[in-house]
Amino acid sequence: MGLILNYQDGQTPLDPDQIDGLKIKTIATQKQLNEFEQANINEALVWIHSKRKITDVLTEDFMVQLHQRMFGIVWRWAGQFRKTQTNIGVDWVKIPMEFRGLIDDTTFWIKHETYPPEEITLRFKHRLVSIHCFTNGNGRHSRIMADLMAAHVFGLEKFSWGHHALVESSEQRSAYLKALKMADLGDYSPLIRFARS
Repeated sequence: MGLILNYQDGQTPLDPDQIDGLKIKTIATQKQLNEFEQANINEALVWIHSKRKITDVLTEDFMVQLHQRMFGIVWRWAGQFRKTQTNIGVDWVKIPMEFRGLIDDTTFWIKHETYPPEEITLRFKHRLVSIHCFTNGNGRHSRIMADLMAAHVFGLEKFSWGHHALVESSEQRSAYLKALKMADLGDYSPLIRFARS
């Protein structure tokens, strides 16, 4: 019997080839997968905190390495741009170009103070998750990137994200998804409020 996954609203289903990238073959349920992924993410957070100063937050190398560290114990494809179409995100062949454009735009926003720091950070987070660079873990990756940007680029406190993991179905997850949909329409205020709730 293989891995049984129960997808929440807003999650991207994995195809059989992607599921075959699971390194820990004893994982059989969504609950077990969530636990192993969270343990892997915790190790990535230890790695982040062991770095004295992160000056390369807004680089492709750092962002890809972060995803690999967050999911590399669990998935073989961690830290690799996706190579398939998904129900959300840009066409997979456009990922490198969109990713580079996001870095360039965010660098411009920072340099020219185009928006307030929190808005820059959450515009970056929203666009990163919208590109959907990786097969899985894009939401978690983009939230950690936003926390790192807040701390290491702007000297702000990390976000609280509703004080909830947002992986499983919950009132907070629903509020988060609604805030993302408002950001899709150009209104970032609900996402800013949610990130600080």
